[in-house]
Amino acid sequence: MSDTPLERINPPQLSAPSGFSHAVVAATGTMVFLAGQTALDASGRIVGHGIVEQFERALANLLAAAAAAGAAPCDLAKLTVFAVDVDGYRAHAREIGRVWKRLVGGDYPAMSVIGAARLWDEAALVEIEGIAVVGRGRGV
Repeated sequence: MSDTPLERINPPQLSAPSGFSHAVVAATGTMVFLAGQTALDASGRIVGHGIVEQFERALANLLAAAAAAGAAPCDLAKLTVFAVDVDGYRAHAREIGRVWKRLVGGDYPAMSVIGAARLWDEAALVEIEGIAVVGRGRGV
């Protein structure tokens, strides 16, 4: 484990996780609650035409909020992804996975993907919210 206070748990009696961890234990640290982020740019407009582009921007926005609170990508303990089109999300899972690896690396939080009829901004295809745990001596 790195300097993060998180331990990722994937018991052998459960199916092998792909792109998430079954459980994440936060031994110590400061919890950072991250509001849902969509593909909004700084002017408040949704950017990106497809699910992959919007996922990348939403994740980058979430990571920017986390960084401002002192959390690194490896500090992400729990994420919830809300997708307007779950079938489209699944169809592009490999591309979304490549975006994840490029922006976050190989650490996977406990994660859920939930289908949503629509999001706050009607043009948004995906929204990501999360919880990070910042280790002692870092961040907040």
